[in-house]
Amino acid sequence: MKKRLTIVAFVSFLASIITFNSALADIGGVQSLRGSQELDADNTAESLKRIPRDRETFERDYLHQPPLIPHQIRGYKVDLNSNKCLSCHSWQNYKKAGATKISLTHFETRDGQQLSDVSPRRYFCNQCHVPQADAKPLVDNSFNSVKPLAN
Repeated sequence: MKKRLTIVAFVSFLASIITFNSALADIGGVQSLRGSQELDADNTAESLKRIPRDRETFERDYLHQPPLIPHQIRGYKVDLNSNKCLSCHSWQNYKKAGATKISLTHFETRDGQQLSDVSPRRYFCNQCHVPQADAKPLVDNSFNSVKPLAN
């Protein structure tokens, strides 16, 4: 009797797994960015996005958008001990490097206090600033850029 109950429980368990898996198979037409690629299937990496070389500036799409980076930053080290961006964009080096100096806003604390060096909350540049690339949007959207303000 005990053996029969164990077999019935096991068969019931298998039936619930099959039902659960078939329910997952039909998820209402939702598809991931991966498309129909299975998780365990081999997938080749996309080629690296092309970063345009040293263009002057990029247009901003919305008010207060951080400026985009007009050059390659692969290999730049930005950590607690060093910040490669500051070697060209700091107030001490920007003229010599021919780079844009960092904004005064990067020297303010959260409370508006002015510091003599870059604020810790603004030190990690690539939290806000990213290189412009020829990448297509991941998903379709209907975003429209901000219109320039008239003089």
